Amino acid sequence: MGVHVLRLDHRPARDKRVTSHLILAARAFGASGATYTGQRDPSLEGSIRGVASDWGGRFVLDYAESWRRVVADWKRRGTVVHLTMYGLPLREVVASLRGIASDILVVVGGAKVPRDIFDLADWNVAVTSQPHSEVSALAVFLHELRSGEELDVEFEGARLRVVPRAHGKEVIERLGGI
Repeated sequence: MGVHVLRLDHRPARDKRVTSHLILAARAFGASGATYTGQRDPSLEGSIRGVASDWGGRFVLDYAESWRRVVADWKRRGTVVHLTMYGLPLREVVASLRGIASDILVVVGGAKVPRDIFDLADWNVAVTSQPHSEVSALAVFLHELRSGEELDVEFEGARLRVVPRAHGKEVIERLGGI
């Protein structure tokens, strides 16, 4: 099962770091790509392309003017999961989600999630029913969906790789990727 993330209503002046952190978390925790709506942000797109180029892996970032079109297209080929604090508890539904044969589109909100998202989603899922960050919700969701296996993935074609250390930092740089 592949996972793609849809970030609703990006606003560069207010959301630059949140959206970039959300997309970085999506990539690091095993999503194959992300699409964002709202205001187009070439700086965000360039930053994510740079990370993928340096740190490897296949990750695609797209922009869409209409979240409705993205969701409608996705529903023809996969399952739509909306992360919301008002949804079903993740722990109660994660086993069912792992059993889904189709690819999954994970929808995460922006400033205000349109009511239609709740109705269009196949699943409305809550990581917790307390106010929290969409970045943390996505990371926990992907971690649980993959049963933690995403933590051991090595990204193909990486130019940079961290060498684990108890103290200090070491990064290996290789021309042509690792």
